[in-house]
Amino acid sequence: MGRDFLGLDKEDIVIEIYLERPHTLRRFRASPVGSYLDVFAAELHAAGFGWQMGGQHLRGAVHLGNWAKSHGIAVEAFDDDFIAAFLAHLPQCRCAGVRAKKHWKARVSAQLFLAHLRRLGVVAPARSTTEPTKASVLAGEFCDWMQRHRGLTQASLSAYRRVATRLLERLGTDASTYTASSVRAAVVAETGEHGISKAKSSANVMRAYLRYTAMMGRCSASLADSVPRVAGWKLTSLPRHLPPTDVDRLLASCDSAMPAGLRDRAVLLLLTRLGLRAGDVAGLQLSDVDWSDCTVRVIGKGRRETRLPLSQEVGDTILAYLERGRPRTSTGHLFVRITAPHRALASNSVSGIVIRAIDRAGVDAPVRGAHLLRHSAAMAMLREGASLHGIGTVLRHQSVETTAHYARVDAVFLAQVAQPWVEVAPC
Repeated sequence: MGRDFLGLDKEDIVIEIYLERPHTLRRFRASPVGSYLDVFAAELHAAGFGWQMGGQHLRGAVHLGNWAKSHGIAVEAFDDDFIAAFLAHLPQCRCAGVRAKKHWKARVSAQLFLAHLRRLGVVAPARSTTEPTKASVLAGEFCDWMQRHRGLTQASLSAYRRVATRLLERLGTDASTYTASSVRAAVVAETGEHGISKAKSSANVMRAYLRYTAMMGRCSASLADSVPRVAGWKLTSLPRHLPPTDVDRLLASCDSAMPAGLRDRAVLLLLTRLGLRAGDVAGLQLSDVDWSDCTVRVIGKGRRETRLPLSQEVGDTILAYLERGRPRTSTGHLFVRITAPHRALASNSVSGIVIRAIDRAGVDAPVRGAHLLRHSAAMAMLREGASLHGIGTVLRHQSVETTAHYARVDAVFLAQVAQPWVEVAPC
């Protein structure tokens, strides 16, 4: 049996939208958690859970409450240890009114209900599994400063925090003891575990942290100059990409009769036609698409805002996804999970869409991930005769040197942009 949840006002959202048998309703409301079930049902509805799974999670919450009562545990005492004990009980569960072979669902329901009670403030917040170290605290303060004064995005801040914490664990937390040799030793030890790209990022984080620390008056400003430069040469590798036939196979692998297929095709088209990054796609809001102007607003690295044109193909695919594929949800993000809870897609979820399409299409890809399609989009524009400046504008490159990276793949085009040799008469 299904139900239509459209048009329900918030005050109408009670457990009756998931349960209809009078006997079941009376039993659930009389349970130890009965007073919390209406609000829990509203939260499940807002997250996009349908009739079947929503009712299952309500049953799981009641099961949890009845088991707690049988062991003399009040709802306010629920915590992670209690949930662990409940989960350990499930394989041997013989509780009255609990369906057999449904215990795996009770695990999910118990975790959802505990999280719900925590959001309501009924039970204590989750306790941290580890105490924050001095290095992690200092790294957090550094990242807070970088956000306020440099405007770093949350994705960049997360990366900065991880690298800064590791560096401080190697270097120590007392900046007054730092020396040029100890700084170099910490950076070399950290960067030696990574490739050139990540090594450069680690060195940049260390340099930024030392400048921040010097500004706070904790160390000498000259220490930042002691961070070694990571050896590496620009444009030494060729961009790995897919030929147009393989890109078409990826797009054809999406089943447009299904909501997930509609979403995945729209995501793939934004990656292959506009060259967006995974983070760009994940960050798109419904309001970013201007249907009257046929453009999409993209906020990329450094919070730089750009408006890119939407082709008929891309626009039609996004519209089909909005009309027939996107679940009803309160989030303003354009792309969301198809299954409940309908949260916004993360950057790694966008790359996951690409990886699954590669597997479905049987494409022999040189690498796997969303950036492969960004390179493919650049090469497609190059083959169609677009100028380096035009490609750089679409890809939002700050330097033409970055865009010139793609010219080296096409020998004919490379001959057009290369500096001609000048014959010099022999002496």
